[in-house]
Amino acid sequence: MGSQLGSAGLMLVNTLINIYLFLLMLRFLLQASRADYYNPLSQSVVKITQPVVGLFQGFLGPVAGRFDLATLAAGFVLKVVSIVAIFMVIGLGMPPIPGLLIAGVAALANAILKIYFFAMIVMIILSWVAPNASHPGALLVMQLVEPIMAPVRKVIPPLGMIDLSPIVVFIAINLVDGLVVGALIRAAGISGALVGL
Repeated sequence: MGSQLGSAGLMLVNTLINIYLFLLMLRFLLQASRADYYNPLSQSVVKITQPVVGLFQGFLGPVAGRFDLATLAAGFVLKVVSIVAIFMVIGLGMPPIPGLLIAGVAALANAILKIYFFAMIVMIILSWVAPNASHPGALLVMQLVEPIMAPVRKVIPPLGMIDLSPIVVFIAINLVDGLVVGALIRAAGISGALVGL
C-alpha cells in the first residue's frame, strides 16, 4: 500500500514538473513568435516561470531577439534534475548520463509539440465559433500559431472558405512527435519513461 502511494506521489510530482515545463516552453514559443508581451496571459506565464528562468538570464540571453536560451536551459535543467531526483527516491541510483541528456531534449520537444497541437485545436474551434474574437486568449493563440501556419499557407492557399493548412500542420506535428520525439524517448532508455505528460 505504501509503495503504491509512493509511486503515485512520484507520478504526481513528475506530472507537475511536466506542466511547469509546458509553461516554460509556452513562454519560449510566445517570445519566438513575437506574441504580445503585454497580453495578460503572457504576463501570467512570465510571472509563473520567472523564478526558474531568472537563474539563467544572467549568462544566457535571447538569440536574434526571439529565441530565449535562458528559458530553454531552465526547462532542460529542470527536467534533468527532476529525473535524477525521481530515480534517487525510487532507489535506482543515477541514470546513465547520455540517456538523461537525451530525455531532457525529448521533454522539451514533446512540450513544444503539445503546445502547438493544443493551440491548433483551439485555433480551429475559434475559427468556427468566434472567427473575430478579441479575447486576450484568442489573440495569443492566433499569434502563437501564425509563424507555423504562414509558410504552409504560402504553399497551400485556402480553397475558398476551406483552409487545408491546419491539416498539413497537424500531420507534420504527429510525424515529428512519432518519429523524432519517439526515437529520442527510445534512445533515452529508462530515463525516457519520465518524458511527457
